[in-house]
Amino acid sequence: MLPAHAQEVLSAARDGQKDFDFEIGTWTTSVRVLRNSLSGQTPDWAEYTGTSVVKPLLDGRANFVELSVAGAKGKIEGGSLRLYNPQTRQWSLNFASLRNGMLTAPVYGGFGESKRGVFYGQDMVDGRAVMVRFVITLVSPSEAHFDQAFSTDGGATWESNWVAVDTLRTRSTG
Repeated sequence: MLPAHAQEVLSAARDGQKDFDFEIGTWTTSVRVLRNSLSGQTPDWAEYTGTSVVKPLLDGRANFVELSVAGAKGKIEGGSLRLYNPQTRQWSLNFASLRNGMLTAPVYGGFGESKRGVFYGQDMVDGRAVMVRFVITLVSPSEAHFDQAFSTDGGATWESNWVAVDTLRTRSTG
């Protein structure tokens, strides 16, 4: 669920159905994953590189991201289904990992008038409830940044655990 202030901003926002159109295509992806998230220990980051392919679905009201990256710590493969709700003017982002065949809890939000999308949700990490924030920043037409963070204190502080930089390889129209 979005914090109240974020919900108010989105409900007054314009139609965001085309917010992810910039991302349709094939991207080179560099990902850093915090392997010991919320542990209080020295951060242990793993690095991966590979490909992210984004395809439109249902006349642009949804899209699907195919992610395949590998590094010294192994491989991450999965997909993210993004669905637009025209009544709430929000997107839901729903990630499934091929490692365990499970969907993570969705995050909800949008881009507003900026080139920065902010999405919030709740999930469980090692048996405890956490808030999730996912931020997407369009740096240029050929570069996008993604940052996922967890909070255990209601959003007062955040710990990044997934940082990705995508660089466009090929733009496609669907």
